[in-house]
Amino acid sequence: MATGRFITLEGGEGAGKSTLARGLAQRAEALGLRVKVTREPGGSPKAEAIREAILSGQVKEHGPFAEALMFSAARIDHIDRVIRPALQRGEWVICDRFIDSTRVYQGTLGRIEPGLLAELEAVTIDGLMPDLTLILDLDPEVGLARAARRRAPGEGTDRFESETLAFHRKLRKAYLAVAEGEPQRCVVLDAGQPPALLAQAAWNAIRDRLPAPQLA
Repeated sequence: MATGRFITLEGGEGAGKSTLARGLAQRAEALGLRVKVTREPGGSPKAEAIREAILSGQVKEHGPFAEALMFSAARIDHIDRVIRPALQRGEWVICDRFIDSTRVYQGTLGRIEPGLLAELEAVTIDGLMPDLTLILDLDPEVGLARAARRRAPGEGTDRFESETLAFHRKLRKAYLAVAEGEPQRCVVLDAGQPPALLAQAAWNAIRDRLPAPQLA
C-alpha cells in the first residue's frame, strides 16, 4: 500500500461523481498510473447484491441503523476483495462514495448516535481511510433534476432520490460540515461548473494533495 492512493468522491444526488471518476481515471492512466474505479454501495459481487436491496428501499422500513449495518457489510466485502488488494498492488483507487456517505445519510440525517456510528465505522474500515476526499457541492434542486434526466424511461427514483428536497438540502449542509471538520482530507469542489472545469479543479486538488512523479 506504499505506492497506491485511495481517493473518494462524495456529494448529493446528481453531483456528477461517476462521470468525474471515469474522467480522472482516464487522465491518470494516460500518465502511466494503474487505476481502479469502483463505487459504494457495491464494487464487489456481494456488495452489489446489498446495493440492490438498499436502493430498492427494502431496508428503509427497518430504520437508519439497519441501513448503516447493510452499508457496512457491503463495505467490508468491498474493502477486502477490491480496495485493499488494489492498493497493495500499487494502484490508485477512485471510489464513488465511501464512509462519508454513511456519516451524512445515516448519521447526520438518520440521527444515529455519533459514538455508535464511529464504532461501527472503525470495525468496518479497519484503519483504511481515504488519502483524499473530493466533495462535489451542488444545489440539490439542480442535482435532483440531473438525476431525473439520467433515468431511463419508466425507471423510478431510488431509495435516496425519492427523499424530500428538505432532506437533500440538509444533506448538502452535512457534507460541507464533514469538509470543515477534516480539511486535511477533504476538498470541496463546485459541481455546478461545466464538467471540464470540474475535472480540472479535481485534478488540481489531486496534484496538490497527493504529489507523485507522474503528476508533475
